[in-house]
Amino acid sequence: MQKSLVIQLARFGDLLQTKRLLLSLGQQGGEVHLCVDTSLAGLAKRLFPDVVVHAVHGHGTATPGEVLAGNMAAFSDLQAAQFDAVYNLNFSGLNFAIAGLFDPASVRGYRIENGQQLKDAWMRKAFRWTRNRRTSPLNLMDFWGLLAPEPIVPEAVNPIAMRKGGGLGIVLAGRNSRRSLPMDMLAACVLSVFEAHGGPRVTLLGTGAEAQLGHQLLRHFKGPLLQRTENRVGRTSFDDLIEVVGGLDVLLTPDTGTMHLAAHLGTPVQAFFLSSAWAHETGPYGLGHRVWQAVQPCSPCLESRPCPINVQCRNVFADPKYLRILAGRFDDAYPDGVVGLVSMLDAVGVTYMPVFGTDEASAQRRDQRGLVAEMFGLMDLAPVEENEVAASLYAESDWMLPNPLPFRCGRAGNE
Repeated sequence: MQKSLVIQLARFGDLLQTKRLLLSLGQQGGEVHLCVDTSLAGLAKRLFPDVVVHAVHGHGTATPGEVLAGNMAAFSDLQAAQFDAVYNLNFSGLNFAIAGLFDPASVRGYRIENGQQLKDAWMRKAFRWTRNRRTSPLNLMDFWGLLAPEPIVPEAVNPIAMRKGGGLGIVLAGRNSRRSLPMDMLAACVLSVFEAHGGPRVTLLGTGAEAQLGHQLLRHFKGPLLQRTENRVGRTSFDDLIEVVGGLDVLLTPDTGTMHLAAHLGTPVQAFFLSSAWAHETGPYGLGHRVWQAVQPCSPCLESRPCPINVQCRNVFADPKYLRILAGRFDDAYPDGVVGLVSMLDAVGVTYMPVFGTDEASAQRRDQRGLVAEMFGLMDLAPVEENEVAASLYAESDWMLPNPLPFRCGRAGNE
C-alpha cells in the first residue's frame, strides 16, 4: 500500500484546493498524510477525515530559529514515517525544509537536492504559463491534482452544487482589499441577488477583523433586506462556518477560502473576481457555480504592485446594466468590462464557459489545455498548430534536467 505525504502550508483556500490530489492518492486504499499549519489542523481533520494530519508552526512565526525550535518534534515524526512519495506544493522556505527531510527521489513538486532548491518539470511549466496569466489553462485544484500517479476524474472531486434552503450567504471580503468590493457596491449586488431569489434570509460571514465592514454593509440595507439579514461576522468557528455554508442556497463572495468551502460542500457560488483574482486559476470547483470576472487590458494584475488606474476593474459591479442581470432581468444591454462564466467539467478538470461577454483569451487557453490533455493522455483534441502556445509550456530543460518521477504516457495513470 502506497504511503504518501502532501505538504500544504498555505492558507484556508489552498487547503481546500488540495482536495483532488488527496482523494487521488487515497483511492484504492492508499495511506495519505497531510502536513499543514497548526492553525488549519483541526479544519483539515474535519474536511478530510480519512487523511492523517500533521501540524507544524509556520504562519506568524517571527524567526527561522523559532520555526526550528517549534517544529523539531513534528519534523522527527514526519521523517520517521517513511513515506513512499512526498508532494511538496508550496515554494517557501519551510516547505523546502520539510521536503529536505526525505530522499529527493521521492519528492514531487519542489525539492532540495545537493543543497539546491529545484522544481519538477510540471512546476516549471506552471511558472511558464503564468507569465501570461490571462491564458492560464488550469485551475489550481487540477494543477496539484495532476501530480498524482492516477488522478481521480473531475466529477469525483466536489458534489454538484444545489440549493439547500438556507438562503443567501454573503462573504464580506478576501485577504486583499483590491480583490473585494467596497461595501456600498457590495450592498447593491446583494440587493439584486436578494430580489432574484425572492427575498430569502441573508447571513453575513467574515472574520473578526471584518466586523466593522459588517456594520458598514448593514447601513446600506433597508426594508425587507435589512429585516431578513443576520450578521454573523466574527461569530463563526470553522465548524459553524461549515454548518452555515453547507445549508445555503447560494454564497455571494469574492475569491476566498469560504468560496472553496462552499464548492467542497456542494453549495452554489456566485463569485466576484477582479484585480489579481482570475477565475481560470482559482475559481470554484465543480458544476453549478457562476463567476463574474472583471476584465481590463491589465487583467489579471499583480496585487503586490500599486494599481495605476485606481482599481477600475471593480467599477463594473456598480453598473446598472450589471445589477439588472444579477437581479435576473436580462435584456440586450450588457455591460463592458465583465464576463459572466459558468463552471464546467471536462477530462482535464474544471473550466469556465462564458455566457455573458467575450473571453478574448479562450482560443489560446483551449490550445494550452489541449497540450496538457495530450501530455497526460486525458482526451483527444484537435492538433495545436500555434507554436507560441507550445513554447509557453515546453522548454529544452524539460528533457535535459532529471525528474524524480516521469510524466505519464498514454492514458492517465499509466507510467
